[in-house]
Amino acid sequence: MSQQVFLVTGATGAIGKAIARQCAIDHNHTVVLACRNEEKAKSVINEIIQLTGNLNVFNALVDLSNYQEICQLAERWSGPLHVLINNAATTPRRRQETRAGIELQMATNVLGYFWMVKAFTDILKDSGSAQIINVASYWAGDLDLNDLEFNNRPYNNNIAYRQSKQANRMLSVAFSDKLKAYRINVNACHPGDVNSTLSNNLGFGGYETPDQGAQTPVWLATRPYEQQSTGGYYEHMRAVPCLFGRGQEAIQKLFIRCETYTRR
Repeated sequence: MSQQVFLVTGATGAIGKAIARQCAIDHNHTVVLACRNEEKAKSVINEIIQLTGNLNVFNALVDLSNYQEICQLAERWSGPLHVLINNAATTPRRRQETRAGIELQMATNVLGYFWMVKAFTDILKDSGSAQIINVASYWAGDLDLNDLEFNNRPYNNNIAYRQSKQANRMLSVAFSDKLKAYRINVNACHPGDVNSTLSNNLGFGGYETPDQGAQTPVWLATRPYEQQSTGGYYEHMRAVPCLFGRGQEAIQKLFIRCETYTRR
């Protein structure tokens, strides 16, 4: 009855793997890795089991840029889910589209988070008190609500990434308002500056280790529900005021725009 179930997206990347491993250190935690590549997922699971001794580490294959696959993952989910950590992100250097014709950063970094929360809301409700952690970034801004997919602007992966991370922070506020009555806390955070494929695609390096980068998301995810607030933004395990969380009109417009993608 004390077993807590964690679902981590993007868990084969540098930060995601560190998040999953740190969560698995506590043997009262079951950790599920939501990944697109089965071979990478198996390798990461074996590594985490060897390092932590926790045998309750599993994978769930899903493409986080695909709405139907996320819905299918939720439909085949069995049992409770206490903590959802949305972490998956991509930063392609040229504009790419998904099979559904959605710009890839928008689909993965923004809609992937949005769809995961929507698909798993009922499961989280039925699990008792629950938490959603949206891994965002302090490297955020440039959101254009009239051109979310760079159909009118020249594509720039840095601007697209900043836009997606601003959207993560805004949507966290929207979901926190909608879900707090069901004892589901929703918070966003900056994970840390880690040298990764993602950061290298943006032209940056990174001075922190993956474990340092995972520290704030894991701290949020593993604190008791009663010690949590909701609708916050955190850096270095501290709440930080978020300018993007104040504009309710823009937040609601973004939320409505995201909802339209479920019909595409």
